[in-house]
Amino acid sequence: MSNQNKLNVLLVDDHEVVRAGYRRLLEATPDIAVIAEATSGEQAYQEYFQYHPDVLVMDLSMPGMGGLEASMRILAKESSAKILVFSVHENEVFLSRALDSGILGYISKRSASRDMIEAVRHVAAGSVYVGQEMMPYLAKRKTTPESDAVAGLTPREFEVFHLLADSKSVNEIAGILNLSPKTVGHHCTSVKKKLGVSDIAALTRLAIRMGVITP
Repeated sequence: MSNQNKLNVLLVDDHEVVRAGYRRLLEATPDIAVIAEATSGEQAYQEYFQYHPDVLVMDLSMPGMGGLEASMRILAKESSAKILVFSVHENEVFLSRALDSGILGYISKRSASRDMIEAVRHVAAGSVYVGQEMMPYLAKRKTTPESDAVAGLTPREFEVFHLLADSKSVNEIAGILNLSPKTVGHHCTSVKKKLGVSDIAALTRLAIRMGVITP
């Protein structure tokens, strides 16, 4: 089967071993071809518009521009983009942000090897696919003042919120996201204001209640 008749996939993950494993899994399937790989959100954005894959398979948590922000930027430019994300985050906050932004598929990393093929085929067909582990969180997608406040964060602010709650310092966050400490400081101020919290302890408690981090 030539690549023209296959589902062409762009695979994005910052870990080479993880990418190699998923590539083997996908390429062992007669109707799927991995046409390109990327190691960051920035590279994924560039390569998406270079290759125009049928499905973009994207890790959510990467240094620099994360998978969520890269996906949102791609969808803002091309609303028909078919994106499947896989993530270590299993909670309704990440799931809601992904689905609300137009991402079609969400599977957890622990079941990705089992669900990936089926998920790619569903997403390629334009249908929503949520992995088995994520189903309870789909049911829990409820609206509360807290979830509304978190939903109001930009993708970058959400990443900063997540890292702050995970006990990372401003300088550490700056290193992880490739930003200046000053820019991270502005994001911290904005996040606290939007979430109505005055300090990191309150922010962390909110993140635990929302399932953004586990205590």
